[in-house]
Amino acid sequence: MALDSPQTNGLWGRPLWAEIDLDALAYNVASLKGQAGPAAMAAVVKANAYGHGALGVAGTVLEAGADRLAVICVDEGEQLRRGGITAPILIMGHSLVSDAGRIVEMELTPTVNSLEMGQALAREAEAAGVRQTVHLKVDTGLNRYGLSPQEIVPLAEALREMTALEVEGVFTHFASADDGDKRFTLEQYTIFRTVVDKLPWIPKRHVSNTATLLDRPEMGLDLVRPGVGMYGLYPSQYVSRSLKLRPVLSLKSRIARLTPIAADDSVSYGRTWRANRPSVIALVMCGYGDGLPRVLSNRGSVLVRGKRVPIVGRVCMDMCMADVTDVPDVAEGDEVVLIGHQGEAVITADELGELCGTISYEILCGISARVPRLYLKSGRLIGVETLTTPMARKAPVSAG
Repeated sequence: MALDSPQTNGLWGRPLWAEIDLDALAYNVASLKGQAGPAAMAAVVKANAYGHGALGVAGTVLEAGADRLAVICVDEGEQLRRGGITAPILIMGHSLVSDAGRIVEMELTPTVNSLEMGQALAREAEAAGVRQTVHLKVDTGLNRYGLSPQEIVPLAEALREMTALEVEGVFTHFASADDGDKRFTLEQYTIFRTVVDKLPWIPKRHVSNTATLLDRPEMGLDLVRPGVGMYGLYPSQYVSRSLKLRPVLSLKSRIARLTPIAADDSVSYGRTWRANRPSVIALVMCGYGDGLPRVLSNRGSVLVRGKRVPIVGRVCMDMCMADVTDVPDVAEGDEVVLIGHQGEAVITADELGELCGTISYEILCGISARVPRLYLKSGRLIGVETLTTPMARKAPVSAG
């Protein structure tokens, strides 16, 4: 059905929703895949696909050219499997030894950083009569997760001796790939290449996130791992804009109530905003419980009828207020854009991140699960994900 008025048809409980443009998503994936050259692509869908809905986007990224998916934990991988995805899924983060059986059962590919974990996976794989793929992570200077160059080689050789395991890949994570100064990135890359030269039998080497893929495509190696770029955002102001990416997510609401107030009347908790004239205040059902940061109180904006208007008073858990006094013919039910375009006006996740002293990643990941995700293709609504309908649509189950 066409998405003409998504919040007036009674399908969702609140006038608040995120629109996910699957055409823009597919375009971004195909563009990044082209940038990767012969390297395969692991589409990063961790953190609920950066707030876009992992199940809702998984099928599209696979159709658009991704060869596998990447998540951070076992639960995220299991969610995709239970949603019908059979493409390879890489777990990039730490997994508990106690989850070895679940990893084997779900046919997930974990990152192994201890002999104990390798042994547990081998036991479970032998019992199941399968061969379990694993990846290794080298810490080349991020000093977060992974083993040192001195530790990784002996672990890799030990895992190689376990017949139930297949060491498929080895990777690292750059600390400052989105900075203008690439010297430390090059230092990390040199360390990584020194390590993998000692492990020539491991077939898949990977280092490239979105920033590296845009700025240093020659580092694509065997596999690339774009994240935020797939969703139409650039990691920072310092990375190349040679690929024209398209934002995928818009966050929208509707005016639930219009309240005329007198000069000197206050709005919201703490009375932090007072009208300096007779005003009209719009109630918008989006608050910090939905992912609109409270720090935007009295400093953020929304779009109404193509006009940028200020958020006034403190952002509440479930709602916020905007001053629409200067919006001609404003009416209850009018669309409110919190992220996205309305006419010629636009509010981006980057803008919100800057206002909040953070980055666009955090803004997108902060959009809570109670906000319905509406999936659009060719301008038409093809799927919905809500708290009560966790599966957006039946997605393709394999890559290619």
